Order: sequence, then structure tokens, then C-alpha cells
Amino acid sequence: MTTDSAAADPATRVKSAASTVSDVGYPHGHLGHLSEHEEAQLAAFKTLVEEKGLYKPGPPASHDDPTLLRYLRARRWVPEDALTQFKDTEDWRAANDIDVLYETIDLDAFEQSRRLYPQWLGRRDKRGIPVYLFEVKTLDNKAISNYEKLGKDSSFSKAKFDGKTPAGMLRLFALYENLTRFTQPLSTQLQDREHRDTPITLSTNIVDISGVSLKQFWNLKSHMQAASQLATAHYPETLDRIFIIGAPVFFSTVWGWIKRWFDPITVSKIFILSPHEVLLTLEQFIERRNIPKQYGGELEFKFGDQPTVDPAWEGVVRWENGHSSFKSRPAIWRENEDGTRVECVGIGSVNGVEQKELICSVPKAWPSKTSAPAAEPTPAATPVTKEGSVTEGTQTAPASEMQRLSISDTKEIAEKHTEGSTASPPTGAA
Repeated sequence: MTTDSAAADPATRVKSAASTVSDVGYPHGHLGHLSEHEEAQLAAFKTLVEEKGLYKPGPPASHDDPTLLRYLRARRWVPEDALTQFKDTEDWRAANDIDVLYETIDLDAFEQSRRLYPQWLGRRDKRGIPVYLFEVKTLDNKAISNYEKLGKDSSFSKAKFDGKTPAGMLRLFALYENLTRFTQPLSTQLQDREHRDTPITLSTNIVDISGVSLKQFWNLKSHMQAASQLATAHYPETLDRIFIIGAPVFFSTVWGWIKRWFDPITVSKIFILSPHEVLLTLEQFIERRNIPKQYGGELEFKFGDQPTVDPAWEGVVRWENGHSSFKSRPAIWRENEDGTRVECVGIGSVNGVEQKELICSVPKAWPSKTSAPAAEPTPAATPVTKEGSVTEGTQTAPASEMQRLSISDTKEIAEKHTEGSTASPPTGAA
């Protein structure tokens, strides 16, 4: 095989992971689709976090069930392990004023961060999960250096930091807050999806690594490792499928670094696509109209663009104050006075002055008035495994399917799955 042919088809060097639609995954393990065992573990977890003073049942509860379930799925439905991760995250959030960071971040600082990291297309996949695009080539050594230098200036928000988390990383977490407090709640309220009573707590990601040299990967290694591990620890189970596009011939070397940053659950969600697999695979999960044109779809979207307006919003989103689309800024959702709609409020700061602006509203669909407090248990998704092992509804595959789903070492993953190991970092923003 020539060097040219290998470069043209990286799958000849790195085993492809084109996926097919699986019965294992969302919505299994999510609210409304829990097995009896998972329902029991959720109840046990609530008792634990309440006893530790980390959770108040309300109403309203200090943390909703979808949030608590993220920690349980990440820790393989072992409440004690989920408690450890949950407490670590609550302590980290308090020490770094994460709520204040998101609510008061300077809008220019937020936009500088957004332009470097995964960006919402304004579209969702066939399950209603928001789709993000990340072009890694924009994250070069100079960009990272400037970003981290600016991040050390604490004036970009009114938050107080503990000094343990790298200051340059903290602006990145405003983007994770945007995912969990803006994009996912909007996707939950939109009802043009199959499982309307199941809230959206995931995201689908297209990661384009074309044009990235081995040197650039090496220069990014420390930054991306730190960002990945912090996100995995404090934003568990916020990523679903991750499609890697444009893998160069040397990617097997890079993969050797990357797979050590994640646990087997996260690794099994990463699909490496060769050029001829890109559109074929993406179309299984995303409608063609919602796939960017550069990947064979119909959507006019280039990395750096603002979220596009989805035609599916017509008649659903009621724009306010002259807005007709979502722009780059932090935002939250709140109920209106009569509880029939939820309102999107833009927040953040301009020149140190906090902003609050009504952007739009949508009909409140979740939680519905007719929803039962606890969903009817459903049979556990196959494969059924023993307590403490992977049974939840992330894109985790049986050991027999690992070769098809991931380029990672099949034996290594299968062993960790069957042993129920929790030694690896928790699944996270992944």
C-alpha cells in the first residue's frame, strides 16, 4: 500500500467504526425508560445524596432526576460510586463559582471560547439530540496560548476561583453550562421527536480532524487531556455518539494517547469514519438536511457560524425583542408566569454590566402535567449484565460488538466491561 493511498483512506490503517442503529443506547437508562433495577438504584442514590446534604427533594428538587441519572449511568448504576463523583462535582462547582461564572461571563470572552470549541449547528439528530461540530485544526498552538493567557485574567466574570482548576480552562466550562442549561433544555421542550416524555441530556458530535498535523496533535495533547478529564469528571454523560472525520494516516498513534483519557463507555461511543463512510453513516442518525454540506448533507453551516434556524421551529418558537435566531451568548430557560411556556433569557456581561434579555419562548412540554412522578419501569436493555457492570443506555456495546463499534483495543474494553471496573475516569462530557 502506498503512502498516498493510506492518506486517502485512513481506515486502511485505523480500523473503521461505522455504526449501525442499535437498540442499546438512548432512551434506555434515561427517564421514562428505566428498568426496575435502575429505578431502585435511582431511589437509593437520592437517599444517599440527601443524607449527605447534597440534595433536597423539594418541591422543587435541588437537582432534577435527569441530572442525577447522568451520574448513575456514568458510574454503572452503583449509587456509592455516583455519590463520590456527584460530591466532587458539587464541591468543584462551589469552589469555582460555576453558576456565577456562567451568569456573568463577558460576552466577548464567551464568543472567543465558542469559536475554538464544539459549536451547535442549531439542528438535532433523528432522536432530537442536538448536533455539534468541532474542527480541531482551528485549535492550534497559537490559539491555545492566547486563549489560556486571556483566561488567566479573572475579570472576564465575577466568579471567584479556587486556583486549583487552570484559569484558562474555566471559560471552557461556560460552554458546558450552555449545553446543559440552554441547548439540552430547548431540545427537551421541542416535541418533534419519538420519546417526547424523555428529557434530552446528551449531544451528538461531529469532530473533523482533517488538516491537523502530528505536531499540532502533540502540541494540543496537554491542553486536550486536561480539558477532557475535567469535563469527564464534572459533566458526565453529556455526550452520546462522537463521529471522527478526516483521520490522517498517523491517527492510530494519536488514538493511543486519546483512549487513555476516557473510560470504556466513552470509548465505545467514538466512531472513526473513512471518507466513503461519512455520509452513509451520518445519515443513519441525522437527517440529510441537518448535515453540513461539507460532509455530503444539505445544511449551510461552516465552523464559526452562529446556530442556524431550524424550519421545525416554525410556529413553536416565539421570538421576542426583535430576535429571529439564537446568537452566541449564555442563556437560561425559565417558566413564564402562568407556567404554560418556558422563556429563553440571554445573560452574561458587557463591560462588567450584567445583561438579562428575553430572547424567545416555547410551549412548556416537559415535565407535562400528566406525567407521573416516576416512570413505569421498562425491561433492561440487552445485554443484561450483573450489578456494577455496564447496563445503562449510553452507546455502549456488548463485548462481541466492540470491534465493529470502536477502534480501541477490543480485548482491553471487553475485560473492563465484564469486570465492572471503575478505575478509569468517569464517563463524562462524554
